[in-house]
Amino acid sequence: MNWILQQTKGDRWIWLVVFALSMISVLAVYSSTGTLAYKNDVNPFHFLIKHGTMIVAGLAIMYFAHLLDHRYYSRIAQLLLWVSIPLLMYTLLFGSSINNASRWVTLPIINQTFQSSDLAKLALFMYLARALTKRQEKIKNFKEGFLPIFIAVIGICGLIAPANLSTALMIFGTSMLLLLIGRVSFTQMAIVGIAGAVLVAFVVFFGPRKGVYKARVEAFLNPEMVHSDKNYQSDQAKIAIATGGVTGKGPGNSTQRNFLPSPYADFVYAIIIEEYGLIGGLVILALYLVFLYRCVKIVTRSPKAFGALLAAALSFSLVIQAFANMAVATNLFPVTGVALPLVSMGGTSILFTSAAFGIILSISRDLEESEKAPLEEAKSA
Repeated sequence: MNWILQQTKGDRWIWLVVFALSMISVLAVYSSTGTLAYKNDVNPFHFLIKHGTMIVAGLAIMYFAHLLDHRYYSRIAQLLLWVSIPLLMYTLLFGSSINNASRWVTLPIINQTFQSSDLAKLALFMYLARALTKRQEKIKNFKEGFLPIFIAVIGICGLIAPANLSTALMIFGTSMLLLLIGRVSFTQMAIVGIAGAVLVAFVVFFGPRKGVYKARVEAFLNPEMVHSDKNYQSDQAKIAIATGGVTGKGPGNSTQRNFLPSPYADFVYAIIIEEYGLIGGLVILALYLVFLYRCVKIVTRSPKAFGALLAAALSFSLVIQAFANMAVATNLFPVTGVALPLVSMGGTSILFTSAAFGIILSISRDLEESEKAPLEEAKSA
């Protein structure tokens, strides 16, 4: 135990949250993939092994990411952004289409798909943290300070929105929070907000998935007036939550996993409540709130603007995504394809999520070392 504590630096509470979510994820995915394994005629442990491998790989990425000085992430931010833009264009035009949305790129040789928006999200937040830090002196200057930031936000969100509007909206919302923290003027933020609203309106009314958005909003606002098949997902999630009660049916005893589409991904929270009850659902919520609280502490203590902005962006992004997933599962939001970070079954999305956790821990580790240095110098003196 002491060896583990020596090897893992940074905020201990965040490490605890990561390990807790990982263990919950393994249990939830194993319980919810039985029907999927049967349909695909594979061993019941097939998806558990695949998911477990990704979890272990994600923890490894998190570990190595937290060892790297967080200032190095500033140096690679612009490179990652330039890589993300053509990758998003390629995905939009030639990406693998699943559920009428081109969100995935298939990697050659290993035949593994990943969402380019995961990389773009990470790259954008790193770039914004860097740009807001470097341009503080001239942030009020429209051309030299604000315009590059505006182009980055609208450009990335605009390339993601046609195929994945929910992710684009979350990235845009997190970016607006970051601009507010970064002391961008309200006039400039209004410009970004108006441009974002125009972009969303264009995608919703003229985009390739306009019919899907219309049907989901109608089903959410008027559940009694639309055909039952449009409300199928939310209805099955409601049944799972209602039958779970306070203490749940117990691990592995879910019945709605046989009816819910993607019970291991988009609606894994409903399955967790069905099996572990209201108590299990509150535990998940509490873990994300603890993570957010510890990240806010890191942001307020960080002496460097880049570290504070980057920690804020990544933590807000992860928590907003988690809350959006839970809101969809509990029918507070219309259905979207948003995963529960570090809990839903996923491939490379787990790796990018783990990298985000690792970067936050890197900022925390550097902060702890900088705070300890004066004390050690005082003792040696």
